Amino acid sequence: MEVEPASKPKFRIPVDTDNQATEFWLFSFVRPHMSAFHLSWFSFFCCFVSTFAAPPLLPLIRDTLGLTAKDIGNAGIASVSGAVFARLAMGTACDLVGPRLSSAAIILLTTPAVYCSAIITGPTSFLLVRFFTGFSLASFVSTQFWMSSMFSPPKVGLANGVAGGWGNLGGGAVQLLMPLVFEAVKKIGSTPFTAWRVAFFIPGVMQTFSAIAVLAFGQDMPDGNYRKLHKAGDMHKDSFGNVLRHAVTNYRAWILALTYGYCFGVELAVDNIVAQYFYDRFDVNLHTAGLIAASFGMANIISRPGGGLMSDWLSERFGMRGRLWGLWIVQTIGGILCVVLGVVDYSFAASVAVMMLFSFFVQAACGLSFGIVPFVSRRSLGLISGMTGGGGNVGAVLTQVIFFRGGKYKTETGILYMGLMIIACTLPITLIYFPQWGGMFVGPKPGATAEEYYSQEWTEQERQKGYNASTARFAENSVREGGRKSASGSQSRHTVPVDASPANV
Repeated sequence: MEVEPASKPKFRIPVDTDNQATEFWLFSFVRPHMSAFHLSWFSFFCCFVSTFAAPPLLPLIRDTLGLTAKDIGNAGIASVSGAVFARLAMGTACDLVGPRLSSAAIILLTTPAVYCSAIITGPTSFLLVRFFTGFSLASFVSTQFWMSSMFSPPKVGLANGVAGGWGNLGGGAVQLLMPLVFEAVKKIGSTPFTAWRVAFFIPGVMQTFSAIAVLAFGQDMPDGNYRKLHKAGDMHKDSFGNVLRHAVTNYRAWILALTYGYCFGVELAVDNIVAQYFYDRFDVNLHTAGLIAASFGMANIISRPGGGLMSDWLSERFGMRGRLWGLWIVQTIGGILCVVLGVVDYSFAASVAVMMLFSFFVQAACGLSFGIVPFVSRRSLGLISGMTGGGGNVGAVLTQVIFFRGGKYKTETGILYMGLMIIACTLPITLIYFPQWGGMFVGPKPGATAEEYYSQEWTEQERQKGYNASTARFAENSVREGGRKSASGSQSRHTVPVDASPANV
């Protein structure tokens, strides 16, 4: 009797019972998990480049357009304020139609504003292009949602941290890119007036091609795109009302939105002011100011991924309580270093050194934040990601309005006060409590389970129809969040080896 060969594994990467990857192959493009990772971080990187393409050239733009300090401050606020609502909309769109279409749509819709940066003529047009370009930062939400859908609970912190960190890297890379492009165009024979305008075409082209790549090569979920899954009946098509209700009634989401406002929000504020601060305060040239500013953003290559990795490491040893403690400690240290940065304004060397340390901690806190977000809700994961991300933009707007708009405070004084705000707004992390896993100071509720926690988002009728099947599998795979004791002896239940992955049907 002839024996039939074993069916070919559906995935080349190890997956859990929900087909989420249990390993993170950084330099692989294997579909759909790692291709989604690379598409998400690169598209977000391009959006960051576009949004912060103006600050490195501000001294030139300022002189050409006759901008005042108030004009520059208003434009900086505009660049991050529009994304507040865009991120909320993006989160809802991810829940309803998937991250692939949502991400590509926002990127393509904001691309014209990038190209229009080349034809601005005054303060109003400068503010408008920065406002509409900033909407593209909503792609961060689709990035985090995508990673939370593709990677299992033990790897979600690392995946979110690397994708977000490498995307944020655009804020540092653009500080180097735009002055180099400007110099290259000027050497060809253009005047400074023309050269800085032509330079804006580079981020515009990058953003356009990243959106096309997401549409062409991306996939929403491990098992396919939303449209296919809905049509086949493999995925429940949710309503906006249910997604909204379960998001806004979860107090943990609001706390994380607040605290994220004073890690990522601070990062956005610093991206807007740091080049001009060193240019004006220490009388360095434009190229040197750009290098210093770039070093702040470029730290994301290790800092935010490091935060995500730390979150997963703490979870392995101490469960969700470890993730919470890690976020509070790292973000508080970031606040202290921000205060020190505002104090050492008398020394160029000390300011650069403290800024680098500050960048590492504040960006690592971003990675630690999104090591927690995926566990707050599964039914409203996209909107809660959007609320948290939008909180980052709200924090950036408030920080710039209060401390860096007009001439109310010297920049160094504003930086000092910003550090105090970080310390104060990080304290509410102590209030986050999961009944099944506990909080910073209180252990879990006896008998509480992850399945009960997530099933509360579904009615009895919906559970009977199996709409919560994916949520139940996630609850099973998140057993490690209860700490090492809870996770002992459970690994074999939650990881499907490569050679035993679900077969093609």
